Amino acid sequence: MKTGGQLIVDALVANGVKRVACVPGESYLAVLDALHDTDVDILVCRQEGGAAMMADCWGRLTGEPGICMVTRGPGATNASAGLHIARQDSIPMILFIGQVQRDAREREAFQEVEYRRAFTEVAKWVAEIDDARRIPEFVTRAFAVATSGRPGPVVLALPEDMLTDTVETVEPQAYMPVEAHPGRKQVEELAGLLEKAERPLVILGGTRWSGESVAAFADFAERWSLPVACSFRRQMLFDHQDPNYAGDSGIGINPALGKEIREADLIVLLGGRYSEMPSATYSLLKSPYPQQKLVHVYPDPSELGRVYRPDLAICAAPDDFVAALEGLAPKTAPRWAARTTAMHESYLKWSTPPMEGPGDVQMGPIMAWLEENTGEDTIFTNGAGNYATWVHRFHRFRRFGTQAAPTSGSMGYGLPAAVAAKQLHPEREVICFAGDGCFMMHGQEFATAVRYNLPIITVVVNNGIYGTIRMHQEREYPGRVSATDLTNPDFAALAVAYGGHGETVEKTEDFAPAFLRARASGKPAIIEVKLDPEAITPTRTLSDIRSGK
Repeated sequence: MKTGGQLIVDALVANGVKRVACVPGESYLAVLDALHDTDVDILVCRQEGGAAMMADCWGRLTGEPGICMVTRGPGATNASAGLHIARQDSIPMILFIGQVQRDAREREAFQEVEYRRAFTEVAKWVAEIDDARRIPEFVTRAFAVATSGRPGPVVLALPEDMLTDTVETVEPQAYMPVEAHPGRKQVEELAGLLEKAERPLVILGGTRWSGESVAAFADFAERWSLPVACSFRRQMLFDHQDPNYAGDSGIGINPALGKEIREADLIVLLGGRYSEMPSATYSLLKSPYPQQKLVHVYPDPSELGRVYRPDLAICAAPDDFVAALEGLAPKTAPRWAARTTAMHESYLKWSTPPMEGPGDVQMGPIMAWLEENTGEDTIFTNGAGNYATWVHRFHRFRRFGTQAAPTSGSMGYGLPAAVAAKQLHPEREVICFAGDGCFMMHGQEFATAVRYNLPIITVVVNNGIYGTIRMHQEREYPGRVSATDLTNPDFAALAVAYGGHGETVEKTEDFAPAFLRARASGKPAIIEVKLDPEAITPTRTLSDIRSGK
């Protein structure tokens, strides 16, 4: 005989859960009590959105569902920001929500929300467990749904009185992963299309990759001399120094790469949906009928043909598909090898940061210094904003599992993701990039880093504005500034107030010693970089945009 709270925890342990992010609430105290007697690590967060983003990051870096627990009503709605990220980014996550007692439902009781109506749009499956005896069934199903096909978030609501019921039920068992394997005929068809192509290009994206499949695909690309691009914020899927790497298809794409995608005669989309941002609003690949021959490999049949009609659709996860490519080699030397080399050279030129710009702080030299002084296994996290261009364009990712950034463009993600990444990989350096606007959305999670002694380094690029919005504002309504100026705290002093290490950079040459001091402190650190607002992009100023240059 066990309580519902004990059964929830038993089911989590049976499914291999080692960590939970939460903001506590009285609605699920029975679960917190049951966690007390386990080895599951609990990260107590300061806001439910941050907790959900931490769970997303765990799912992003491990491929297993990240677990988040929040209380009802405002706790759950705060967490919806993380749900939306996990949904658009195809990240496995399970959100457990304390719920009002069963006899109070449908009365608009204190903090009541009907989650099946509220969260269906931002979750793969939303359910409420009415009977404690069915907890093993619901939790096992939640893991299966979150990880199968196109991964995504699952929501389970837990009525408070159900969690204190004492019942007898079956022992929970771990979920069984579901895989879809490519057929031999499909692999042969792919080889035939490659043999006939003149200008092929592969675009990697999505989730359900592993370090092994990333390495195996690099071998395949080398055998075929294939140019390989990565989709928006999926750059960790291919070594940027590999001679086959062509760049990333994202916001602010290298024009040369955009031209190559448009002029390709065969595109292989592997693992990703190639949605609005990477496709430049569906202009690089026309919807519904691409001008290029298209092979689309994706683990969920509902996505194949949804936006683009492929010439060859293969329902398979990247791991299984790449395994099927082992030993597949061209019959003759690929005709496009010189083109692949030229595309890589174009990428190297594009990803070399500019050394000049307006103001006393130049981000180009800072990025160049970081490239020389961080390891290949360093994890970079960020949220959304123009500042993120400096990471995505000028940091050359080398290894799988080194990037956590929202393809959904959600601000505030970088800091909680850095906390989660450091908790997962305490031996690795974790660097968060955030704008001043981005940081303030979930900056309170710096206190979580301090509490659990997670020495992340956060680079706050402070230009005193909502930079992306100002850029668009100046383009569309030049000279009519409205609602985009910001007043900020002293970020270095804020770090110290939280119990961390703080630095302020007002000149380019200040950055390197500030970073080294932050690293040596052994504490969570904030390095505030005071950037001139004119430096709105690596190559254009606000004045340029205002004047239409």
